[in-house]
Amino acid sequence: MFKMKTAGLLLAAASLFLTLPLHAQETGADSSQTVNRIADWKKTAPRVFLDFEQGDMDFIRKEIPFVNYVRDRKEADVHILVTTQSTGSGGTEYAMAFIGQGTFEGIAGNLIYASNTTDTDDEVRKGYVAVLKMGLIPYVAKTSIRDLLTIECREELQPTDVVDPWKFWVFSLSVGGEFDSESRQESQQLSFSASANKITPDWKFRMGMMTFFNRDEFEYDGERIASDSKNLNFVGLLAKSLGEHWSVGLYVAAESSTFSNVKFSIAPAPMIEYNLFPYAESTRRQLRFMYKIGFESVRYREETIYDKLKETLFGQAVSATLEIKEPWGSLYASLEGSHYFHDVKKNRLNIFTELSFRILKGLEFNIDARYERVRDQLSLPKGNATLEEILLERKELATEYEFGIDLSLSFTFGSVFSNVVNPRFGNLGSLHNHYD
Repeated sequence: MFKMKTAGLLLAAASLFLTLPLHAQETGADSSQTVNRIADWKKTAPRVFLDFEQGDMDFIRKEIPFVNYVRDRKEADVHILVTTQSTGSGGTEYAMAFIGQGTFEGIAGNLIYASNTTDTDDEVRKGYVAVLKMGLIPYVAKTSIRDLLTIECREELQPTDVVDPWKFWVFSLSVGGEFDSESRQESQQLSFSASANKITPDWKFRMGMMTFFNRDEFEYDGERIASDSKNLNFVGLLAKSLGEHWSVGLYVAAESSTFSNVKFSIAPAPMIEYNLFPYAESTRRQLRFMYKIGFESVRYREETIYDKLKETLFGQAVSATLEIKEPWGSLYASLEGSHYFHDVKKNRLNIFTELSFRILKGLEFNIDARYERVRDQLSLPKGNATLEEILLERKELATEYEFGIDLSLSFTFGSVFSNVVNPRFGNLGSLHNHYD
């Protein structure tokens, strides 16, 4: 087993080079023999299945040519599973699990590369490629291809405390607008969002707000019809770590929405969470159980079907969330139930599932499904919505459930090797260009 943790581009202190023997520069028969010998060495190179959705595969193949890349994990000697999650500074942590198979069974390890929010795409990919090279050393060292490699350490780094003038705070602002016009209709959209985050091993603070305005105008039968939609959302979270499995926190949500008939609402709720697996394993697996209890103070724009213009509601919610990323695929599933104390029949049940499963060589099954049983629509206004409000989705409608499912099955066959990079004409002719 081998383990390593890194931050930023500190890994650049050690580098792995692919070099040809000096006599490879010779000509004639000697050069031909060298080429043949390198080809023989390449045949013994580890077969690698790189499970890395966000990786620049062309760049990786060019920078790490001393392995053979295959398209199916069952054909691989080494399965590299790369999972990602956001860091407190706005960067990305790449957790790399190296899993030996076949003759490399039992050789496994984990490495981590963390990018900064200010890193360019090129700096990020150079960073994770450096880590991938290091993780492959134990496997390459057991094959003849090791004779082509040299390892060089440029300097020895000593761990130091990070001096951060921002005290780990990260701020973000975004403003946007869109205007579309035709002879008989116009559409305007404006949006603004802001966030402030601070994440340390012991504390997590997130705060964000977003406001959205949409206006549609239509000309019909000589009459100009206008419809507006306004929405403001605010969420805040303060969480404290209590060891490897427990956390406590305070969650606050505020809203103003024409769609939901809410003039203004605020809902603070203390929470407690237990993760069956240690948080240190969060990029690979999580099973979290959460409980929260709180109240909501709300004022409505129009009188509701329950004859209310304002009210204070008390309720509770419990949820279970499972996240798994393994060589066979990935699974995300959540189940949440909530109800109000004044009437437990006013409740809601949410089920959400994302599954990507490799059934067998080249065959993959994907399913996204969600279901909500709705019994808590307290903000519905009296009266019926107009045809324009229904068609333009300007008002929330009464419903007992919401359901959606997306299924897909893919099958890939042919050569298992994918070492070659050819960038000519870009992606012209690919399905991605035609359908995305």
